[in-house]
Amino acid sequence: MAMPASPENIEGKKVILGLSGGVDSAVAAILLKQQGAEVHALHMTNWEDDDGYCTSAEDLQDARLVCEQLDIPLHHVNFAREYRDRVFSVFVDEYRAGRTPNPDVLCNREIKFGVFREYASRLGGEYLATGHYARSKTADGQVQLLKAADESKDQSYFLHAIKAEALAETIFPLGDLQKAEVRAIARDHALTVFDKKDSTGICFIGERPFREFLSTYLPGNPGAIQTPEGRTVGEHGGLMYYTIGQRQGLGVGGRRDSGDEPWYVAGKDLESNVLIVVQGEHPLLFSDRLEASNASWIGEPPREIASGQALRCMVKIRYRQPDQACEIAPITDRCLVVTFDVSQRAVAPGQFAVFYDGGRCLGGAVIDRVIAAEDSLRRTG
Repeated sequence: MAMPASPENIEGKKVILGLSGGVDSAVAAILLKQQGAEVHALHMTNWEDDDGYCTSAEDLQDARLVCEQLDIPLHHVNFAREYRDRVFSVFVDEYRAGRTPNPDVLCNREIKFGVFREYASRLGGEYLATGHYARSKTADGQVQLLKAADESKDQSYFLHAIKAEALAETIFPLGDLQKAEVRAIARDHALTVFDKKDSTGICFIGERPFREFLSTYLPGNPGAIQTPEGRTVGEHGGLMYYTIGQRQGLGVGGRRDSGDEPWYVAGKDLESNVLIVVQGEHPLLFSDRLEASNASWIGEPPREIASGQALRCMVKIRYRQPDQACEIAPITDRCLVVTFDVSQRAVAPGQFAVFYDGGRCLGGAVIDRVIAAEDSLRRTG
């Protein structure tokens, strides 16, 4: 497969659609058929634990019903081993290191646009298609990843790390639609999944409490909860169970000496096994800069980065965050320093900084180290 992105004419072309069993990919199938494509659905099983929380069996049944309604063939493939090796093992290692990973980014890069793409090629697919809310186009000979028309559902953040050659072979049928339009199409076609609830959170955790799940793989290691001044205010169950900016579940509220302001996680001291907390909108919750590594770009790096110069652009440090103005300075071709125009709250190492030029997603990098606004003031004061 080596076709241009988002072809205008796919009539008669064999398109392999990732069909999850949800409403989005089901409507993608309808739109592809309306364009005359020969649609084959491919449903992936990425998690096999029968623990009552995973919905993979129900999703497969929903995918079968959709394919019966739309009269398209369904292929089913099990990528559970690849998922554990390439996504879940990294997820556990990152939490063990005190970081907060985003497995959805890895799943897209390694599974949906990695082994899935290879399997689709063996099925004779000329294009891939997914139910993601995103768009793409080819300009000046390079493929570009663009935000979806429905910015409240845009998923370019999660797609920033896929390879350009995979993006060039992929169709996003929902990119120009609003979510309400997607559900209306499903309802008009009497699809059984027209009102199916959108999946949220991390797929393999399901609806169970996060700490309960993680403790199966990373047993707790209790330690002190302290203020930046070293005053102990409680005990944590294990540093991996907390993330920067977290408020709930700290167990330090209601102390007589705590005042009225809520407590938040501001840092982790892995060497001492200490969770650092602050009250209210403390300066330690805000960051002026971050260092990021393993940068990946959609196609070639921006001209400025390739030439070792600083780049002005916008950045998201978490999904659904409004774009923030910043400057990127390359340390090496894959390591960056990102300086924010306005200090950012609760930047979490392990998450991704994803870069934008207007509606175009340029790429992203893994957040390694965060420099607090208070640290910057101390250095310059």
